[in-house]
Order: sequence, then structure tokens, then C-alpha cells
Amino acid sequence: MSEVAVSKVEGIIKTLSELEENIDSLNEKVADMKKNLHTKVENEIETLREKIIEMATKESEFMISKTRDAASQEAKKILNDGEKSLAEIKTKISEKFDEAVDETVSSILK
Repeated sequence: MSEVAVSKVEGIIKTLSELEENIDSLNEKVADMKKNLHTKVENEIETLREKIIEMATKESEFMISKTRDAASQEAKKILNDGEKSLAEIKTKISEKFDEAVDETVSSILK
């Protein structure tokens, strides 16, 4: 083989060797980028999870507060209705008391 051919073959081998080194370097960089991306994704997932938990907690607290207020209003209404009924019963008892005493005395005396 001639020196020119040997020189060209050596040049091609050298170029292929450099290309292989560049590919290896790129593979390492890609692996590092994957690791970094994975870390960023995990951090973002954790951040989103925390935000979702916070939002769910606020929503549940709002719903509990709303339900508590509605129950409190209903309890007040029931209490007011009970007091009205009690007042009506007391009024009826007061109105009929004398009549009941008269009937009781009358039936005892018979």
C-alpha cells in the first residue's frame, strides 16, 4: 500500500475514533440530562401533590364550615319552633287550668 493510502486510512481511523469519543460524550450528557429531568419531574410532582392537598384541605374546611353553619341555622329554627310550641302549650294550660280544677273538684264531689 502506498503511503498516501496508509495516511488516508489512518486519518479515517482517527476521525472514527474522535467520532466515537464524541458519541460517548454525548451519551454521558444525555444520561445526565435524563437524571436532571427526572429530578425536576419528581420535584414538580411533589410540589403539585402539596398544592392539591392544600386545595383539598381548604375545600373540605369550606364545606365543613358551610355545613356547620347550615346545621346551626337549622338548630336555631328547631329551638325557636320548640319555644313557640312550649309557649302555646303553657298558654293553653293557663287558659284551661281553672276549668280543669273545677272539673276535678266536681268529679271528686260526685
